[in-house]
Amino acid sequence: MKVNDDIIEYVEGCVMLRYAGFDKAHREDHARMVIEQSLKLAENYPEVNPDMVYVIAAFHDLGLVNGRENHHHDSKKILESDNFIKAHFTTEEIKTMGEAVEDHRASNAQPPRSIYGMIVAEADRFIVPETIIRRTVQYGLSNYPELDREGHYKRTIAHLTDKYGYDGYLKIWIPGSDNARKLDELRKIISDTSLLREMFDRIYEEYIE
Repeated sequence: MKVNDDIIEYVEGCVMLRYAGFDKAHREDHARMVIEQSLKLAENYPEVNPDMVYVIAAFHDLGLVNGRENHHHDSKKILESDNFIKAHFTTEEIKTMGEAVEDHRASNAQPPRSIYGMIVAEADRFIVPETIIRRTVQYGLSNYPELDREGHYKRTIAHLTDKYGYDGYLKIWIPGSDNARKLDELRKIISDTSLLREMFDRIYEEYIE
């Protein structure tokens, strides 16, 4: 999908830099992955505006600057108050983009309010088992430095089970996406304690070297 060059230039020059201070699981590489996956998913919906899809993905985690708990609400506020965005989109488009950013969080029980929210939520859930486990370990090391190896392992199990387990809170909003198949693969790893421990130890060792 073709995105306006001016918007790309603004995001590259003024938005991506803001991800540098976040934890390792939510830095620029994650934002770029969400942008890429969002645009890929949007190809299935010719009615959507690619500029809006791009902006939503680029802004979706900026609220982490104020902490994780309310980052989806804060990301919405950041997008809606951005002068460049206000100069390039209509009031209604900004409202839709803000709602989509707010709706992206995996723990939301209600489905996103628009196709834009479904796209960014699905892109943010881009499930590659190895990557999910790696990001979980990264987040723990960045935010819980007081834990020892066993503490990090227990935290990793608890998070993966709570979010991605068979009774986890993560929802898949776009039927037929690759995420459904990948989620099943991840659940099998979570259930295989020997395999999960092996993967955790390998990843943990990489980051403490």
